Amino acid sequence: MEPSFKEYAIVACGTMIPELNYLKESGFLDAKLIYTTPGLHQEPLVLDEQLQKQLALAKQEAKKIIVVYGGKYCYINMREPMRTIDTVIEEMQEDGYYIARTQVENCIDMVASVPERSELAAGRNIWWCTPGWLKYRDLVFKGWDKAQANENFPQYTDGGIMLDTVGFFDAYAVEHVEEILDFSDWAAIPLEAENIALERFKQVLIAAMDAADRPIEA
Repeated sequence: MEPSFKEYAIVACGTMIPELNYLKESGFLDAKLIYTTPGLHQEPLVLDEQLQKQLALAKQEAKKIIVVYGGKYCYINMREPMRTIDTVIEEMQEDGYYIARTQVENCIDMVASVPERSELAAGRNIWWCTPGWLKYRDLVFKGWDKAQANENFPQYTDGGIMLDTVGFFDAYAVEHVEEILDFSDWAAIPLEAENIALERFKQVLIAAMDAADRPIEA
């Protein structure tokens, strides 16, 4: 029997909208979903502000809150190197509430672990992404020009693989094949999809739920 998230609110990076909405529609998630703008890993000050705002909204919905963000790469504040996404969360903690974060490095890690990606890569040098990276490309790569793309993507000599847990790529290719081709041309690497199960992401959410499911002080 799958657990119920009814007592929880989830604040997530908008890059994970395809996966979280799918879990909501499939009945796995019965939590309130609140999103920040996709791609804010490039704008830590904006992410800081939005995360505080969305956590405040989440507190109006539930006493227990799960933050769907990675801890290592999603928030890097060069002005305050010691400030992390967990610092922001800690500042939003207060009596009567508990906020837990998904214990992963980034959104890629949410759907496939390092060993799983290593097995899928089979020795190839791969750039990984999830559906949100393509769907919200203009936000995720905000401010990037061709020169910046050339500095980053060609190092992945065996191309890009989208970790697709929701059947996004095939459906998107039917209506937006030109966008996929345009992205591959811009990045100078081919992009293909690997269909994988949502089980890891489910377990990541359940683990965060367990962390938030602790006695709350009055």
